[in-house]
Amino acid sequence: MSLEVHLVTPEREVWSGPAQMLIAHGVDGEVGILAGHAPLLVRLSIGVLRLQTEDGDWQRAVIDGGFLHVTSAGGATRVDVLATGAEMAADVDRAAAGARAVELEAELGHGQDDTIRTELEKARVRTRLDG
Repeated sequence: MSLEVHLVTPEREVWSGPAQMLIAHGVDGEVGILAGHAPLLVRLSIGVLRLQTEDGDWQRAVIDGGFLHVTSAGGATRVDVLATGAEMAADVDRAAAGARAVELEAELGHGQDDTIRTELEKARVRTRLDG
C-alpha cells in the first residue's frame, strides 16, 4: 500500500503521484506520513518536503507554508499538501535565492522586518535545498 500525494499551490499542481513516505516541516516540528496514517491536519512552516517514491528515490520540494491533510479510507491513504508556494528541488535557482538572501539581509533594520525575515527564510531554505 502506498500514499497518494498531491502537492498544490493556488496557482498549480506542483507534484502528484504515489509515494512510500512523506516528511514535512510543520510549525511544531517534522511529521512523517506512511500508508495507513490516521487522519491529520498539520500547519506547515517554510521548509523542505521530502517524498520517497515507490522506487525508493527521494524527491524534495521547498514549501513556503500552508497545510498538510491526511485521509485514509478503504485501504488508501491520501496526502494533500496545500502550500502557499512550492518548488521542486530541480526547479530552484539556488544562485538567485542566494542573491535574494544577500539583498534581504541588507534590508533588515530598515522597516518591515517581519516581512523581510519571512522572505529571507524562504531564500535561505532554497539555497540549502538538497537534491
